[in-house]
Amino acid sequence: MAGYKEIKGFDVQSKSVDPTPYAQALADNPYGGVWSSGGAMGTARYTHGGTGTLTAGLAFGGDPGDTSNCETYDGSAWAEVNNLNTGRNGLFGIGTQTASLGFGGVYSPGNTGATESWNGSNWTEVNDMNTARRFLAGAGTNTAGLGYGGYVGPNTAANESWNGSSWTEVNDLNTARNDLGGAGTQTAALGYGGTGPGTTAITESWNGSTWTEVGDLNSAKKAGANSGTQTAALMAGGQSAPGPNIAQTESWNGSAWTEVGDLASAIRSNKGTSAGTNTTSMSNGGGPPAVTTTEEWTFSGINPATTPAISYSDAVVGDLYYNSTTGQLKAITAGVGSWSSGGSIGSASAGRGAAGPYTASIAFGGTGSPPTANQTLTETYNGSSWTEVADLNEGRFMFCPAKQGTQTAALAATGTTGPSDTVSNELWDGSSWTEVNNLNSTHAFSDGNGTSTAALAIGRGPSPRAFVESWDGTNWTEVGDLNEGRYFLSASGTQAAGLAFSGDPGGPFTANTESWDGSSWTEVANLNTARSTGGGFGTQTSSIMATGYTPTFVTNTEQWDGTSWTEVNDVATARNRPGSNGATGSQGMIVGGQNPGSGTLTNVEEWVIPDFVINEVTTS
Repeated sequence: MAGYKEIKGFDVQSKSVDPTPYAQALADNPYGGVWSSGGAMGTARYTHGGTGTLTAGLAFGGDPGDTSNCETYDGSAWAEVNNLNTGRNGLFGIGTQTASLGFGGVYSPGNTGATESWNGSNWTEVNDMNTARRFLAGAGTNTAGLGYGGYVGPNTAANESWNGSSWTEVNDLNTARNDLGGAGTQTAALGYGGTGPGTTAITESWNGSTWTEVGDLNSAKKAGANSGTQTAALMAGGQSAPGPNIAQTESWNGSAWTEVGDLASAIRSNKGTSAGTNTTSMSNGGGPPAVTTTEEWTFSGINPATTPAISYSDAVVGDLYYNSTTGQLKAITAGVGSWSSGGSIGSASAGRGAAGPYTASIAFGGTGSPPTANQTLTETYNGSSWTEVADLNEGRFMFCPAKQGTQTAALAATGTTGPSDTVSNELWDGSSWTEVNNLNSTHAFSDGNGTSTAALAIGRGPSPRAFVESWDGTNWTEVGDLNEGRYFLSASGTQAAGLAFSGDPGGPFTANTESWDGSSWTEVANLNTARSTGGGFGTQTSSIMATGYTPTFVTNTEQWDGTSWTEVNDVATARNRPGSNGATGSQGMIVGGQNPGSGTLTNVEEWVIPDFVINEVTTS
C-alpha cells in the first residue's frame, strides 16, 4: 500500500457508505426481484397450462377433475372465459392471451396428444401430436411451436415442431423426462429440470435442430412454474429430489442459473405462464391440494442476475475513498482466504468422495474407524447441514470422484473396498446410484477431477503408478500417463484442463505438480511442502491444497494461481485423507478425514476468499 505522501494530489472518492462485499450483496438480494400477491383464480387447479404475460395471462385445464375451465388475467383479477373442448390435466401452453396453443395432457382413459388453438374468445381442436403424452414442456407461439419431453408410460425425449396446422417429429432431447420446464421459441428453446428417472437439474438448449446440455439448475427439481426465453428464463417452486414442495426460484441468463427471491409459499405442479420473462412473470395455482393463489414476479435489481458484485457495489481493489459518514479514509485491498467451520457430516469417515460447490455438495463412501469399516453412506449438504440419501452400491474409500460434479450428477470411480481394490464405477442422478461401465484398471488411493460425464481418474496405488483414464459419460479410455507415478495424490480441474499435485511416488513424499492439457502432462512449479493424502480442489489456474501427511499431520494450505503455489491460512484441524470439493480455488471444502490418533472425523471446514477487504487508512 502506498503512503499518503505518494498519493497526495490524486482524487479521492467520497462515499456515504462502504461498498458491499459480494456475499453480503447476495444476502441483500440485489439481483433478485420480489414475489407479491396477485388476484386469486376463480378455479383452484394444478398441472394446468398457462400462457401470456404478467398483465395479460391465460390459464386452462388442470386438476382436480380434468377441468376444461379457462381464465384470463389482467394483472389484478381473473375472469372466466370459454372452456377447452377437452378437459384434461398435465398439458402445456404456449403463446399469448389472445393467441395460444394447448397440447398434450391426460384424461380418462389416458394420455392425449389433443391440441387446441385459442383465438382470444374460443378454443378450436386442431391436429393432434404424434406422441400422446402428459407433463410435457414446450416453447414458441400458436403458429410456430415446439413440444418436448413428457410421460407416455416411460418418460420420453420426443420432440415435435408445430407449424400452425400440424406436428412434425424432430430431434429428441438428450435426456428423456417429464415434469420439466420449458421456455423460448420454436428455434431457440430451453428445457430444464424434471424427472427422468430421478429428479434432475439438467438444462438443455435447442438451436432449431439439436439439443445441447448447458449449465444445470442449482438444485434438482420438477413441476415448477416456468417462463421466459432461451437466454432469460425463470423456474419457480416445484418439488425437490427427493423431498417436499419448494419455494425456490432460479433465474437463467443464457449461461448459468442464479437463485433469486423465493415464492411466498412452497408449491408444486403449477405451470404458471410460459410467455413471461425472467424479470416479469407469475405463478398461479398449484397443489395438491389445489389452490387459487397467484404470485407476481417483478425484477428491479441488476440485470443480468450474474452481474458481478464489483459492479453492484462500486468496489475496485486498489481504490482509496473517504467515508463521509464515519469521517474515515479507507482503502480496498484484495480478499484473503480463510477457513471456517461447516456443518459436521453424519458419520465420521476418511477417504470420502465429494462433489459440487460447498453450498450444494454431496459426499459419499469413505472408511470409518477402524479403517477397514468401508461405507456406502451418501450425504448431501445445503451449506449448513447434511442429509442422508441413497447409499452407494459398493462401499469404498480413497477413490476418484469427479469433484466438479453436482449434488444431482456425481461420479464415484474405482477405489478400495479394504480387502481389495475395485474397478467399479457408479453414477448419481439426484436420487440413486447406478453401476455403469468399469474402469480398465483400479485407481485405488488415487484422485479424480471433472464432471459426471467428463472426468479423469489419476494415479494408482498402493504401489505408485502413473496411469490416467478418461471418462466420456459411457466408457473409460486410457490416456497420457503422469510424468511421475504416484498415489495418495490430489487433483483439481476438468477432463480437458486438469492439475495433479503431491502424493507418494514410493517415498519420500513429493511436491511435484503437473498440468494436463487434454492430451499430455507437463511439470510445473512444485508445492512448497511435499505431502500426501491431502485435500485438493479448484481449477487448473486456481486451486487449493490443504492438510495432508508429511510424515506428520499438517494444517498447511497452499493456493495455486496458475504459475506458483503460495502458503495461505491453515485449516483448524490437522488431518489426512479428507474428502474435498470445490469448483474454484476461491470456494471449497474439506470433509472428514483421519486425525493423528488414527480416528476418523466428522469435522468440515469451508474455504472462502472474499471479493475484497476494506481497511481504514491510519498514520501507522
